[in-house]
Amino acid sequence: MTEPKTIRVMIVDDHAVVRSGLSAFLMICDDFELVGEAKNGEQALKLCDQVKPDVILMDLVMPGMDGATATRLVREKCPGVQVIALTSFKEREQVQSAIQAGAISYLLKDVSAEELARAIRAACEGKPTLAPEAIEALIQSTCHETPRPGSDLTEREREVLRLICEGMNNQQIADHLVLGLSTVKSHISNILSKLGVSSRTEAASVALRYKIN
Repeated sequence: MTEPKTIRVMIVDDHAVVRSGLSAFLMICDDFELVGEAKNGEQALKLCDQVKPDVILMDLVMPGMDGATATRLVREKCPGVQVIALTSFKEREQVQSAIQAGAISYLLKDVSAEELARAIRAACEGKPTLAPEAIEALIQSTCHETPRPGSDLTEREREVLRLICEGMNNQQIADHLVLGLSTVKSHISNILSKLGVSSRTEAASVALRYKIN
C-alpha cells in the first residue's frame, strides 16, 4: 500500500503565539511536516526558496510586507507552492487582494483543526477552500447591475468550469475533454472574462455560489 504523501507546510505570521499553535497542530498530523516559520513577508520569500514548502499558511496583516504582496511574490517565484490565506479579517478588500495575489484558499483563524487539515490537503491537490465569509465578499465584488454570472457561458465553457471546480489543472482538463492545451487555456481566459474574475479560485467560488453547471 502506498504511503500518503507528506505535505511540507510553512507558517507565516507575525504573532509568535499563532505560530506556536499552528506548529503544534501540524505536528500531530502524520501527513504534515512543518518545514519553516516566518514572521513577515520578507522572511517568507527568503525561507520559501530554502525549504521549498508545498503549502504556506499566510497571515495577511503583518508589519512591512503584507501577506497579499508576499503571496503574489511567492507565486511568481515558486508557482508550485500553494498559499492559504489564514487571517482574522473578512473584509471584501482583504479577500479580493489575497485571491487576486494567487492564494488558493481563504480561511479565518477561528477555523476548526479538521477544516484546516482538509484545506491544506485540498490545496496540495490544487483545490480551493473558501470560508463562507470569503465567498460572500467575492460575490459582493461581482454583484453590480449585470446579468446573472455565467449566463453567457457556452456549453463547452461550462464543462471546463465544472472541471475547474473539481480541481483539475489545464492538462487534466485537456485530456478529459480531448482538447488541445491551447484550446483549454483559451476557454479559461473566456470564462474568467465573462465571470468578471481574475483567477480560477474566484471562478470556482462564483460557480458554486450561482450553481453554474
